[in-house]
Amino acid sequence: MRGKDEGRALEEKDLSIEETLKELESIIEKMEDRDSSLEDTFALYESGMKMVKACSDKIEKVEKKIEILSEEGQNGQF
Repeated sequence: MRGKDEGRALEEKDLSIEETLKELESIIEKMEDRDSSLEDTFALYESGMKMVKACSDKIEKVEKKIEILSEEGQNGQF
């Protein structure tokens, strides 16, 4: 059950967006391994989806900060 343990460990880390994308690539490679059991593949998939959600949330936060900074710049509040 290598996939489950690795997936859970990655979910618990607070990774940067770049680190998350690298880990997602690694998960995809492991999922493509024909020797992985269906259970391990599903666990990796589940972990990957949680990482995608976390990454998406981080990107949204950055986008909101950029919007706020842009608005402040346009209003001369710098």
